[in-house]
This record gives sequence, C-alpha cells and structure tokens, in this order.
Amino acid sequence: MSHTDLADWRARVSDLYASVRADADPERGHATWRAGRDQLFRTHPHSPLPARDLLRETGLPFWAYDPAWRLRVAVDEAEAEDRELETADTGVLAMQRIGRVTLPTQETLDVWSLVQYGGGLFVPLKDGTAGRGSYGAGRYVLDTAKGAWLGGEADQLVLDLNFAYHPSCRYDDRWRCPLAAPGNTIATPVEAGERMP
Repeated sequence: MSHTDLADWRARVSDLYASVRADADPERGHATWRAGRDQLFRTHPHSPLPARDLLRETGLPFWAYDPAWRLRVAVDEAEAEDRELETADTGVLAMQRIGRVTLPTQETLDVWSLVQYGGGLFVPLKDGTAGRGSYGAGRYVLDTAKGAWLGGEADQLVLDLNFAYHPSCRYDDRWRCPLAAPGNTIATPVEAGERMP
C-alpha cells in the first residue's frame, strides 16, 4: 500500500461522513454510510480486510438501526488525564482525556484528544456485547483523525452508537489499534452498530 492510498482512504471516509451530516434523516444517512463503507472495504487498496475475506462479498454485519442510540450529549468536565493507550500489538498511543459524556444508561464514556494526531477527538466503546456480539477489544464511536465526525458544538457531541465500528485490527493483525480504556467500558449491551458475523 502506498501513502497516497492511505490519504485517499481517509479522504473518502471524510466525504462519507460529510454525506451523512448533510442528510436530515439519520437512518437514511446511516444506510448511506454502511453502503459506502462496504464499497471501501470491498474495493479500496487500503481496506483492512484480507484479500480473500468473505466480508468483501457479504458486506460488514450491523445490528438494525435503533434511533434510541442516536444521542446529543454534553461534554462534561473530567479531571485531565494523560494516557498511553495500549494498542492491539502492544504499541502505545498518547492521548489526553478532555471530558466525559453520560449515556442514557447513566454510564459514562471518556472523551480523548489524540495527542499524536494533533488533537483529534476519540471515543472508543467497549460494551456488554464485547467478545460475544462485537469485537472483544471494543469499537470506535468517534475518531475525527480518520474523519469519523457526526457533528456537535463546543460543549456537545452527536454520538450515534449505530455508527460504532470495529477497528482495523479486528480484521487483520497488521493494523495497530488503540483499545478501549476502563473509562470507555460499560456493562450495558449496545446492540447497535457493527457486530461480529
């Protein structure tokens, strides 16, 4: 893979999220996102799927869209914390906690700034489906360094857990992925977003 392939992948992902934000119907936007994501995973040189992976043909599996998991949440203050998050291959990623959001279940998720990516926002999620219905190391809800952004204001974020997706390391060990920390782990099963086949 070339560096231009990676740049093209990120541009296409960013364009895909821009299409979602432009659609007034979140469920229709989600369908657009899923179709675009399947196309990228099927055909793009930077796809995390190995060449002969069956998911290239079937598409990525998702739970049905659930509007109850589309949230506009306040970003509450949280004690600043610097952390080097473990990645799937025992590397590290420098991050700083910049806040916390509260879900309807009253559980909280930490909001991180990716120091190494120039401050991109990052919200991973490891929920009650991890290891059974979804990838055991968790999923990503928000990763603005890779274009995953559904909108928000200075003190609020749109977090639509229907857009939770598995990191690239779920598909192939050659990828390095930050794993969800304890502050991004909840007991409630979130049967929304990408799931295991």
